Amino acid sequence: MVQIVTVEVFVLKPVRIWFTKDNECKYISHLDLNRVVMRALHKSKLNIWHTEGFNPHPFVTFALPLSLGFKGVKETMDIKLLDDDYNKEEIISALNNCLPSGIKVFDVTEPVMKAGKIAQALFEITLYPETVDLDTLYNNFTELLNQPEILVMKKTKKKGLKEIDIKQHILKVNVTKEDDCVKCNMLLPAGSTTNINPTLFINAYNEKYNDDVIYRITRLDVFNDKGESFK
Repeated sequence: MVQIVTVEVFVLKPVRIWFTKDNECKYISHLDLNRVVMRALHKSKLNIWHTEGFNPHPFVTFALPLSLGFKGVKETMDIKLLDDDYNKEEIISALNNCLPSGIKVFDVTEPVMKAGKIAQALFEITLYPETVDLDTLYNNFTELLNQPEILVMKKTKKKGLKEIDIKQHILKVNVTKEDDCVKCNMLLPAGSTTNINPTLFINAYNEKYNDDVIYRITRLDVFNDKGESFK
């Protein structure tokens, strides 16, 4: 007698979840964000592929961790569904119902680029006058960026603290004076090879002008080395 064994075959469908990270959730570390997302995926009851082994959990990867305290408007995480026939709006609704208000899913797409291709990030740095007036803040920050070099101490994995010139890493920059603040859009290297945190420019400003400026940083987008927006 021949025994017939039926094997259930799942079709794994990679999808990219797009979300914003703001308000109180700006202060959630990347490790805690991962825990929050894991719980949300579990509670959502979505048909998600889980890793195999002793401790199965939903498969999820983030493209580029966001620094603590930064707002993110185009953050991404990748998951794998067990069915390639999915409803985008249902996924968005299911996740938003399980996530805190500071994290909001706004789109679901099929991955096009690999996260390893990310090489640049566009930041909006907003500076608010505290100890000086708005004009002085604008002039000082512009003067800082126009220096031939901006030397700061940066922590590295291999050598600990190292002095580097962050001026040479500015790919694009634009500074404007608004009604109550100074805004600076700055394109910087980001990714696995070189990663320049925009707070280094805040530290350089504070040290040069003996100030403790109030600031807010938003990551607007990330790009590959050709300047193409991550998608």
